Amino acid sequence: MDVKYNPLKYVPCPVLQGYFMLVLFAIWSAFFGLIASFYLGFINYSIVTSIIIHLAVIIPLIITNAVFIDAERDGHKWLIEWEKEQSKYKLFVNRLKTKNTVLWKPKRTDTN
Repeated sequence: MDVKYNPLKYVPCPVLQGYFMLVLFAIWSAFFGLIASFYLGFINYSIVTSIIIHLAVIIPLIITNAVFIDAERDGHKWLIEWEKEQSKYKLFVNRLKTKNTVLWKPKRTDTN
C-alpha cells in the first residue's frame, strides 16, 4: 500500500490519496481480523459463517479494484467535480460561522 507503486499515484491530490489509503486500510484490517478470528476458532463453522467469510474476501477485492481503476482513469473529471463541491461546502460553512450583517445605527442628534 505505497502510493509510489499502486494506481493511486495518478490521483494528483495527496489528501485524497491519503483518504483512499486510509479507507482501504480499514477495510482490509477488518477483513483480516474476521479471517483471524475464524481461524483461531472464535467463530464456529456453519454455512452462514462460510458465506460471510467468502463475502469478506470478495467485497474488499471489489472495492479495492474499483478504487484503483477509478484512479487510473484519464481526465480526472471526478477530481475536478469533487474539488468544486468541496469549495462550495467550505464557502457555505464559512458563511454560517461569520455574521455578514452590520447593524446601521447612525448617531442621532435630537435637536428640538
